[in-house]
Amino acid sequence: MELTRYSRDPVLGPVPEHAWERAAVFNAAAVFEDRKYHMIYRATDIGGHESFGDYKNALGYAWSENFVDWQRLPEPILTNDVPQELRGPEDPRIVKLEGRFYMTYTGFGGRFPGDHRICLAISDDLKHWERQGVLLDEENKNAAFFPQKFGDDYLLLHRRGADIWIANTPDFKNYSDHTSIMAPIAGGWESRKIGIAGPPVLHDQGWLLIYHAVDEKFQYRLGAALLDRDNPRRVLARYSQPLISSEEEWERQGPVPNVIFSCATIERDDRYDIIYAGADSMIGSAFILKSDVVFDKEHWLV
Repeated sequence: MELTRYSRDPVLGPVPEHAWERAAVFNAAAVFEDRKYHMIYRATDIGGHESFGDYKNALGYAWSENFVDWQRLPEPILTNDVPQELRGPEDPRIVKLEGRFYMTYTGFGGRFPGDHRICLAISDDLKHWERQGVLLDEENKNAAFFPQKFGDDYLLLHRRGADIWIANTPDFKNYSDHTSIMAPIAGGWESRKIGIAGPPVLHDQGWLLIYHAVDEKFQYRLGAALLDRDNPRRVLARYSQPLISSEEEWERQGPVPNVIFSCATIERDDRYDIIYAGADSMIGSAFILKSDVVFDKEHWLV
């Protein structure tokens, strides 16, 4: 079971003429709406790693009809213009809830070590966003809501430490019942830390969660887990092998080499589409057929 690249080349790269996205574009949310794909991507001016200096993040908007050929707006849709985002917004993830789009992202303040907070913005058209502020006042990243309610609550996936957690909220303001549901596995490709990729998507047997995993050499890959449909805190299975690893030159060489990172999983009729970033510099697209997502005891850890 593995992801298939739509193209061996990146589908979106930096634009040297645009100061805000001249160094790197990566870590993008994506949804399919009104017969086309919409992408909200992270962009940086001098490269998105501390070794490059005080870079600034912004979020850009692009659209496509085929998931490979993209057009984009020349200006960002979110910039570093609030205190928690002095260094800019990062790593967006989007779900549609009750007719509106909810985008969780990381607000990078850069004022002190660990100044990363999960933030929320809401939109009706994917281009204009109303910031809702910080969701959890703690060092945290890699957050997304499930695309439905569970009883009276919404569920938020997030990362504390090296684990994937779930929390309940009735109102997008108050969070409770924080539970660690998945942890790294020593000795292999997901030994150092894990975090979600895109928001979970439905599968016949539960919620399919694509996640990223980091090994001791700081190589990032994508993996898969199956969560119970009614109680997602229950992990039913976890695929023993990565779905994709750095293979192409642009995935292996870049500002942060050997990194495959995703913030978007999209359910379509017969497949799941995935937007991913390579080496924190450019964006690619891939898919896996639903018929290939087969749960068996030989390849899945229960």
